[in-house]
Amino acid sequence: MTAYETLYILRPDLSEELVDQQIAKYQTLLNEQDVKDLEIQHRGKRRLAYDIGKFREGIYIQMNYEAQGNAIAVLERAMRLSEEVIRYLTIKPEAVASDESSEAA
Repeated sequence: MTAYETLYILRPDLSEELVDQQIAKYQTLLNEQDVKDLEIQHRGKRRLAYDIGKFREGIYIQMNYEAQGNAIAVLERAMRLSEEVIRYLTIKPEAVASDESSEAA
């Protein structure tokens, strides 16, 4: 299993109930893919660095977990097809940490 971090941005016009439903939807999707150590952080509504479509703000959600690579494809496909998600990004945190340590040397 590999550690991953997924950050996604939801439309700012969603109600708290719809935001909770979206979080639960992706949490369930990951749990069906047998992920380990799933941690979800609701970062709240923030101003975007640049407009995405007609939106200037977005609701940021961060998920940290360990999973097989095929779980990422399932998750990102669901996000790509969702009208509520305006952006998403998945990274391997240890890859970022090892790149930073090699630059410092």
